[in-house]
Amino acid sequence: MAAVPEGYYESTNPFLVHGPRGFEEFKLLEGFGMYVRMDFPGVPEECVRISLDPAKKSLAVYADAPKVHRYDLAQRKYLSVIETVCRCCVFDRFTYQMSDGVLRLHLSKSNIDPRRSSCIEFKYSAFGEDISGNDMDESYESKQLEDGNLYVRLDMPGVPKDNFTVSVANGKVNLTGQAPALRHDSGSRLYSADVVMLSGPVDFPSHRVKTIIKNGVIRLLVPPV
Repeated sequence: MAAVPEGYYESTNPFLVHGPRGFEEFKLLEGFGMYVRMDFPGVPEECVRISLDPAKKSLAVYADAPKVHRYDLAQRKYLSVIETVCRCCVFDRFTYQMSDGVLRLHLSKSNIDPRRSSCIEFKYSAFGEDISGNDMDESYESKQLEDGNLYVRLDMPGVPKDNFTVSVANGKVNLTGQAPALRHDSGSRLYSADVVMLSGPVDFPSHRVKTIIKNGVIRLLVPPV
């Protein structure tokens, strides 16, 4: 069996075929607010921490994606920072929702300089690494196991566990997932990928492919043919 090379990654999720692209999305809201969508595949709600600095000029989002399967390469850690770049505004409050590997943040700003009108300037930075300190931007990883099975991990943030479909046809294991639009998302997202190319144009029942679906990440154990 062969697969997409281990660590396959692009500047946006390479398996996204329809919908807003990029790992984050920003939208200005009425009332001097801002909406931010951040993809943190593999991160459960209890592993998110948000910190507003004392000056209220920057907000940091820390997120940990634990190893779910013993074949995962490493635990993943994320850090995203949103900063004001003006002298007239500060962040005053925020709310967030975390589901299916996506964090949705509603952030409000206040004008502290009455001599200036409200502005919309901000700066965003994002970082990702595995627990050993290496860059961890891979949306896909695969590993051939000693028992002949192929282990595959694939990121499809925003897709609920009941919106995945695995099929086997013409020597390909295909995975599709639909991520609905929530809150202020600009649209739903559709993912699709031929995650495994078998040794020939063979078919077998898809239920032979074992799946673990959690927090916008699907893990497959594909049997040998």
